[in-house]
Amino acid sequence: MDIPKIPLDKRFRGYLPVIVDIETAGFNPKKHALLEIAAVIVELNSQHDLEITERYSTHVIPFKNAEFDESALKFNGIDPHHPFRMAIDEKEALDMLFKPIKEAVKRNNCTRAILVGHNPAFDINFLNAAIHRTQIKRSPFHPFSTFDTATLGGLAYQQTVLAKIAKSAGLEWDNEKAHSALYDAEKTAELFCKIVNRWKRLESLAL
Repeated sequence: MDIPKIPLDKRFRGYLPVIVDIETAGFNPKKHALLEIAAVIVELNSQHDLEITERYSTHVIPFKNAEFDESALKFNGIDPHHPFRMAIDEKEALDMLFKPIKEAVKRNNCTRAILVGHNPAFDINFLNAAIHRTQIKRSPFHPFSTFDTATLGGLAYQQTVLAKIAKSAGLEWDNEKAHSALYDAEKTAELFCKIVNRWKRLESLAL
């Protein structure tokens, strides 16, 4: 990818927003398996608008002795043992995602990535647990700071549920595709871009 005309280093205090969604086999990041992870990179275009530039996702092999909550599996529709999941182990999955994220951080003159998610405490906790298990030396992400589209959606569109915010924002939403990590990450990224770009326009009108 070409170096963006407008690096993002000044926009978010040196952080590059990367939208992440994780599907799991429960709510405990130390016990329950991480099953699917997606990351969407956003950057500024020549009109100074934030837009999606890259998308990555993979299914993940449950770590050794991982536990499974049947209600969580029913909710996300994932069969951890399905032979055609094409899953890879956690270390390989994180290495695959972190490589392009680190490259995007560098070309935008940023210091680190910052996780953007819908109720992102869940995602950052599972991500950090996976990083710890795989003994990755340095994550591109800030270890605890995040941007939350549930909060931003409440501010901009008076809604906090992702599907409802998306519809209020005029974005397409397909319930059949929801709870796929890549679909949810893409929709969260579209929403984040729309709110940031909307704020930029409102700010320019106030000047």
